[in-house]
Amino acid sequence: MHIRFKRLSFEATLVIAVSPFGAWACSDFYAKVPNVSEALCQAAQLRPSGARSVQGRPILVRDLRPLDAHRRVLVVATMHGDELSAASVALHWLQMAQAEPVQTHWRFIPVLNPDGLMRAKPWRMNAHGVDLNRNFPTPQWQRETKIYWEKRTLKDPRRWPGPSPLSEPEAKYLFDEIVRFDPQVIVSIHAPYALLDFDGPVMPPTRLGRLYLDQVGVFPGSLGNFSGVQRGIPVVTVELPSALRTPSDADMRKMWRDLQTWMDKVLAPLDQDTQQASLGGVLPVIPKQTPAKP
Repeated sequence: MHIRFKRLSFEATLVIAVSPFGAWACSDFYAKVPNVSEALCQAAQLRPSGARSVQGRPILVRDLRPLDAHRRVLVVATMHGDELSAASVALHWLQMAQAEPVQTHWRFIPVLNPDGLMRAKPWRMNAHGVDLNRNFPTPQWQRETKIYWEKRTLKDPRRWPGPSPLSEPEAKYLFDEIVRFDPQVIVSIHAPYALLDFDGPVMPPTRLGRLYLDQVGVFPGSLGNFSGVQRGIPVVTVELPSALRTPSDADMRKMWRDLQTWMDKVLAPLDQDTQQASLGGVLPVIPKQTPAKP
């Protein structure tokens, strides 16, 4: 325990700041997520990012930052509110990252779309009915998303890209977080297509656990297009086999290890100046307060 706290640079005030939000989140929307005990959720020590959903729910985040970190990785899940297993896998991976510190600055956003998750029957879109994974700014967004939505999806409401790029606070928060954090890799967890997708300029992983690489193409307004293709930040998209059930504990651990093995192969370590900049770029601790019930 002493060694872990020596290696990890966590502010003591973080636990104080997160307590009311973490307790509320674990008894509220995380209670809807499969295979997540209250103990697992509380141990995640999630805290408010400062961003809120359309309906005012806080988007929670957790940083794990060793002093010797030589890469930055952003993990985001439940961009689609009906993909419940995605949030669970993110929390299980967060626990693994806590238990086995490696030279990686992790930033976890287990539920990007809390409004979609918290509906009586969870749905894909946010509270405005927008598919967040079509709301990111990509070239010719107005034209391309219109053609895609009308011609390819036949105006499927589950895939409406919204009125304009970054019209949604959840997408805008993730966009800003990518700019602030400047990750070397983004891992985006979805379900239920049981495959591994990839967008970016480096060699993709061929498998994570039981999921094998099957690149499904690039869509206008998607995170993979925006980050992987346009910005050159690799996006590993994990499509779990089920939106309602998680893989086994052994499978989740195998996926986690395969991810780290791939990163060791393809990511160059950050240089010393970049590491120092990363150490100075911690998110501000938000003062203790009582959240409003959504």
